[in-house]
Amino acid sequence: MKSWLVLTCLALAACGPTSHHDPDCTGPSCQTGKCDPGDHRDCYTGTSATNGVGPCHGGAQTCLPSGDWGDCMGQVIPVGENCTDGVDNNCNGMVDEMTDSDGDGFSTCDSAGKSLDCCDGVECGTPAEVNPGAFDTPGDMVDNDCNGVIDDPGSLCDQGLASNSTQPGDYAKAIDICQTASMTDKKWGLIEAKLTLADGTGVPDAQSYSIRPHFGTKTLPQGGSSVAILSSGGAAAKGDVNPPYHDFVSYVTTKSSGFPADFLAANGGKLPNAPGCPEPAGTTANDPVMLTVKVRVPTNARSFSLRSNFFSSEFPEWTCSPYNDFFVILLDSTATTNPMDKNLAFYQPMNSMNKVPVGVNLGFGNTGLFTQCVNGATGCAMGGPTGTISTCASTDDLLATGFDDAAPMSCDAASLKGGATGWLTTSGNVTPGEIMTLRIAIWDTSDHELDSLAVIDGFKWSADPSTPGTVILSTHH
Repeated sequence: MKSWLVLTCLALAACGPTSHHDPDCTGPSCQTGKCDPGDHRDCYTGTSATNGVGPCHGGAQTCLPSGDWGDCMGQVIPVGENCTDGVDNNCNGMVDEMTDSDGDGFSTCDSAGKSLDCCDGVECGTPAEVNPGAFDTPGDMVDNDCNGVIDDPGSLCDQGLASNSTQPGDYAKAIDICQTASMTDKKWGLIEAKLTLADGTGVPDAQSYSIRPHFGTKTLPQGGSSVAILSSGGAAAKGDVNPPYHDFVSYVTTKSSGFPADFLAANGGKLPNAPGCPEPAGTTANDPVMLTVKVRVPTNARSFSLRSNFFSSEFPEWTCSPYNDFFVILLDSTATTNPMDKNLAFYQPMNSMNKVPVGVNLGFGNTGLFTQCVNGATGCAMGGPTGTISTCASTDDLLATGFDDAAPMSCDAASLKGGATGWLTTSGNVTPGEIMTLRIAIWDTSDHELDSLAVIDGFKWSADPSTPGTVILSTHH
């Protein structure tokens, strides 16, 4: 009787749920697709060529009540080679090998038995861009730099830096370039840093550069805990020491140099200027300071960005005049999509061929990039066309800096001693693995008076190309 019931149930499939064995599944497609609950199959989510090689082998998958395949249980797939355990961890038929099958310049192991490339012969995104020379791309769930941590945010390196440091490498740290490298190793990082005058020679005035936890009370770090400050006068706000505060209107240093020669030559032997404004006078960069950093680019980086906030006591009286102090960010890179004159510190209005260098002349013509100021008349001193500005959104960034002091005898009764852009973001393109040079400089133009200052911070790499140039980050911080 029991035999008859079993045969009947099998024939009619009506005596309860059953399951069947689906064909084997290999590769990433094992993790997708619909199925009948209770079905099961053999699976292996690695590449088929590694199945059965070394410790790698398949597992089993069961269809969940939702109709989706569950995890491939029991499988062992390739991982980065552990160079000291005598096991073929990446399942390529070799044990603790020193090979570079993905051609990225990093082998799986070195001669000392140290593990290097965690993505050589392993399914892990783009193998040639995952190695110890890469940076960890946020949010991609890949250990890009092979340090054992996925989406590692990196370490802070700008804590405890002396405000009056004369070590150029400290200023690289202050803008959040934290990793160091040498000319002979392959990892990304700072190779060399210098503090000079604008033409790359000499020693800048000790008052013109500093590292601070903030500038004034509202201009705060955009990354880490410090910012770098470069100034054509004193690199200090009210109350700061080492170096101390100097009034931006009356303080004068004695330093001068030539302009950056390649930048000048690329612009026909003269400084570029905002459309409609008089050309700067003279051939001398007055009160200049320049930070130069030479950096090996990560193997997976195609661009970088940094942030700056430009302040000037030339605003509002000398806006659109020959006294437009200059702030440049010059990039030497083999990438071909950057500006011909190398300067990334420029703004190009939408649907316009005109480029406006970052400076006080951004306050002329309502470009929208001069926002920390008082709206009203501009250019009221002799030297250029008069105008008005209506894009000032706040004066918060000026608080306690000295630029916020009243100047009632200026263009308007409500005028202050200066204004600022607010935080700007500057981007440039790079070639993965190259050595790039970045020069960040500021100087007084046409005279030594009425100083300007730039706060720089927040350097970041990106795996995607950028549109080179400068845009506004926000109008209030």
